[in-house]
Amino acid sequence: MSDDRPGGGLDPLIGEPAGGVDPLARRSRAEAPPNRDPAPGDMLLDPEAIAEDEALFFGDDAWIRFRRPWGFWRRLVVLAGGLALVAGGAYWWGNSWLQRQLDPPGEPQGLFLVEIPSGAGVNGIARILANEGVVANATVARLWWRDAEDLQAGDYYFAENMSVDEARAVLEAGPIPPLGESITIPEGLWLSEIADRLTDSLPEFDPVELQAALSDGQIRSRFLPAGVTSLEGVLFPDTYRVDQRGESDERDLVRRMVEQFDTVATQLGYDEAPERIGLTPYQLLVAASIVEAEAARSVDRPKVARVIYNRLNEGMPLQMDATVLYAIGQRKSSLTLEDLDVDSPYNTRKFGGLPPTPIAAPGRESLTAAMNPEPGDWLYFVLVERDGTLFFTVDYDEFLVRAADARARGVF
Repeated sequence: MSDDRPGGGLDPLIGEPAGGVDPLARRSRAEAPPNRDPAPGDMLLDPEAIAEDEALFFGDDAWIRFRRPWGFWRRLVVLAGGLALVAGGAYWWGNSWLQRQLDPPGEPQGLFLVEIPSGAGVNGIARILANEGVVANATVARLWWRDAEDLQAGDYYFAENMSVDEARAVLEAGPIPPLGESITIPEGLWLSEIADRLTDSLPEFDPVELQAALSDGQIRSRFLPAGVTSLEGVLFPDTYRVDQRGESDERDLVRRMVEQFDTVATQLGYDEAPERIGLTPYQLLVAASIVEAEAARSVDRPKVARVIYNRLNEGMPLQMDATVLYAIGQRKSSLTLEDLDVDSPYNTRKFGGLPPTPIAAPGRESLTAAMNPEPGDWLYFVLVERDGTLFFTVDYDEFLVRAADARARGVF
């Protein structure tokens, strides 16, 4: 049956009869001269004819639609969404990790004793508890406790796997009451006086064993030079607890006192003494012991240290009465001419330079003052008030006037 509509019987996509075109006819058209009159079928492929009546060849369902490329804002939204997902994931992971450090999964297990040493501070306490398994992370605990104040040294009962808040609550409650004996060694004592105090306070101590521990060289400070065996000056003045197991262990207590000195001196930078002061660490300790013996007030200690260094730099003898008292082995309020003439390397009125060893057990303040002397040109000082106030001057005549006035007032 024929189709009388224009283009009837033609394939609407290629402009040929639905049944196809004979290959010979197709080849004939292809070989036709370019100036020949177009055949009816050729007109269907003419662009202008297609434009005049597109609907003739293409129905509504024959069009191909292409997606418009994504615009800038759409890309930006997608990128922001991706970044938000990444940031959200990182935040979730970080927050989850932090929560595990602050409060590890599971319940605290068991109770055990942990000793917090004197001077540990928040950083030291956090490190100790992390090493003992009490808290999960020392750095997190330290940051979480940065506002903690007045954390005390002593013994505490902790459990493994505690949260940082639980551990802090234990610390803020204070240490458990000490078991056994406690003994306090004040600043400024001679080694012989420390030994007497230990044997008086701890009757279980054997004086012979204690003396051996103090002098046989088996217990040493890292700041003692080779060849020095005396522990004079390196037993740190502090309060020490001796439990029932240690009440007859002389060496254990002596070792703890030396270790405490090493800890404090290291914290104060005594290894840097040659660069900062021009003295060896041990010489600096000797100077600190003189500061301890000569200055009663904190404000005067850095000035006394400066006088010592100024006199050493000027080649002057130190002329410190405290060293003479150590040389004669007596505590007395005034020195005689005989005392001042004693033939001893500790008599700084006769011999120049520093004494061969410390002359007392310096505390933290005197150790600090020796490391940080106050700037000044003073060469002399004298006691001018009974509360321990010292007067400092570079003028010898002024020193004599102030000394005579203090003596007249009965200060010394």
